[in-house]
Formats: sequence, structure tokens, C-alpha cells
Amino acid sequence: MERLNWHMADELSRHAEVHVIGPTGSSAVRPPQASITEVPLRPLWRFLSASALQAVRIASGYRPDLVLAGSGLTAPAALIAARIAKARACVYLHGLDAAVHHPVYRALWHPAIRRMDTVIANSSPTAALARDLGVREARIRIAHPGVRMPDTSRPDHERGAFRARHGLGNGRILLSVGRLTTRKGLREFVQHALPAIVRAAPDVLLAIVGDAPSDSLHASVQTRQSIQCIADELGIGQHLRFLGVITDPTELACAYESAALHVFPVRSIPGDPEGFGMVAIEAAAHGVPTVAFATGGIVDAIVDGRSGKLVPAGDYAALRDAILLVLGDGPEAWRPGCRSFARGFAWPAFGENLARELGLNIKPSASGQVPR
Repeated sequence: MERLNWHMADELSRHAEVHVIGPTGSSAVRPPQASITEVPLRPLWRFLSASALQAVRIASGYRPDLVLAGSGLTAPAALIAARIAKARACVYLHGLDAAVHHPVYRALWHPAIRRMDTVIANSSPTAALARDLGVREARIRIAHPGVRMPDTSRPDHERGAFRARHGLGNGRILLSVGRLTTRKGLREFVQHALPAIVRAAPDVLLAIVGDAPSDSLHASVQTRQSIQCIADELGIGQHLRFLGVITDPTELACAYESAALHVFPVRSIPGDPEGFGMVAIEAAAHGVPTVAFATGGIVDAIVDGRSGKLVPAGDYAALRDAILLVLGDGPEAWRPGCRSFARGFAWPAFGENLARELGLNIKPSASGQVPR
């Protein structure tokens, strides 16, 4: 969500004058054309109250045309600031922020989301969640998150060095990218699908990028130790490699492009939806197909047969068979379709779509003014 909010500010600043309220330290990485006001991130109640106060203060003097909440969590602050400034109030929903059932959240945040002039959902399932909250259909729009399309593939020597650094050998890599949470379902994948995959393809290695989250709205974790323990008990412990969190773009590109495919075994858990599945788009941008359960917003992030394979949620036998099928095809068979699919999600396309759905007039007026 943080990266998506950064790109929202960056892309919208190409069409409008943008002022961001963000956590302490964000000025150092702000989009070049956006101005920013910082507030403390922790504790959460302090961030919410301070950001609301700053939103009201800035909106009163700045007089924006539109106030956009970067998630449902900041919807009340955006709504108050917009009403004071007589501006339009909008929110971008990511999925979980529309599904939290805590009574306080339902009492305070859901009404704010319902009162927004425009609700942008990151996927069609998230749009359905907004409708379930009581948001009127006419106010709901969809703008899928974007992706940075690589200019070129990483050269062989870089990918070889990446494999050597992480002890990945020369076998085929199944890549998992994401936080180690219960919803992501990596431990269940290792338990119910990986043993049969290893028996059929003994050279396969599961490389895991990511770690358990320390800050999240609503997530229970799966530790490295618990995942490794399951693998050891099943006799496949040597087929796992934990690479930790990778933030360097070149290193992450090497991770994707070293993989035969990306696995995304997200579980279908009531009240804890997968809003979109951005990593499936990132994998496709690097020419790598994703095999996943068809749950939540993942159905918008993968086209079955073009950028990967979708199987019924919770069907580990079908997931296993789909992975073995894609492995048998080889990466070259999937690369063109993956990349052409991902191009439709490039960040400039996202920015134009978002600006359009927000109703921004992206052409300067006769006076040279642009929306705020």
C-alpha cells in the first residue's frame, strides 16, 4: 500500500497540484513534483489524529478540488478535510480496509467510506466489498495498481551471481514473493503441494522472498521456523531457501527472472481478503507466469492461460498439477504472454486511469490552473 500510495501521488502530480500528508521520513523519498507534510507514524492513533488535524489545516488554506484517502484507514480524515474545504472526497480501497469487521472500525470508518463522493477499488472483488458496505454503485470505480515495466532483462551474469549469493544452485526455482502471513498460505503450500512437486521434479527449489510483518492492519503471521519445520518433517527441507526481504530493484528483478514460475497460494479466509495480487503483475512484467488460487482480487491480476494458471481456492492437487504443467512448458512458452499482459498495468496507464476515474480535468484551463 505504501508503494502504491507513492505512485498515486507521483502519477497524479503529472496532472494536478498534489500535496501529500505522510509519515515522518517520507519527505526524503517524496515524488519529485509533490509537496509533503509529515506526521508521526507510531502509535497508530497518533498518526490518525495528527494526519486528520493536518488535513483539516492544509485543506482550509490550500482549498483543494479533491481530497484523496490513500486507504480506507484515512477515509474519515479525508472526508472531514474535504467537507471543510468544500472539495470532493475520495478514497482508494485495497480490500482488507473494506473487510475489517471490528466494531469500532465498522462504526467510524464504514460510514466515512459510504459518504465518499468517489470510491476507487483496486479490483472487482474489492468493488464488491464496497457495495457490501453500502457504497452506491454510481460512486464506485476500479483502478488496478500499476507496475514498473523493466527496460531489459537482467544479464546472465547478474542472475548467475544472484543464484550463487543465495545458494540456489542450477535447478528450477519456484518463487514466492510476499509477507509471511496466514492469508498468504505458504506453510500450507509446503505441506500439501510441495512434496508431490518435488517427487515429480527433484531439481525444484522454493525460494521465498519476504518475512513476517511487524506492522499491519490485520494479519497473523507464519514464521520462517514454522514453514521450515513442516518441510523438514516431510523430508523436503533442503528444497527451501529463505532470501529475506529484498527491496533493491535490481536484486528483485534477478529473483523474478531466475524463477521458472511464481507461486501464489493465497488462502480464502473470510474477513481477510487478498485485495489484488500485485506480485503476480510484477512477475508477469519480468516474463514469469504465476500459478495461484482463484480468490479475492487475484482473479483480476492473472489471465488464465496467458499470464499464468488459476485453480479453485484450496485445491492443492489442482495447484500441484498446474505448477507441474507450467514447469513442463518451460519459461519461454509463457514469457511473451506475461509481458504483453503486464504492459496494460504500467504506472503511466494507472495514472491516467486513476485521474480519469477521479474526474480530474487533466488539461490545464485557460488560466493555466490545474486541479489541486
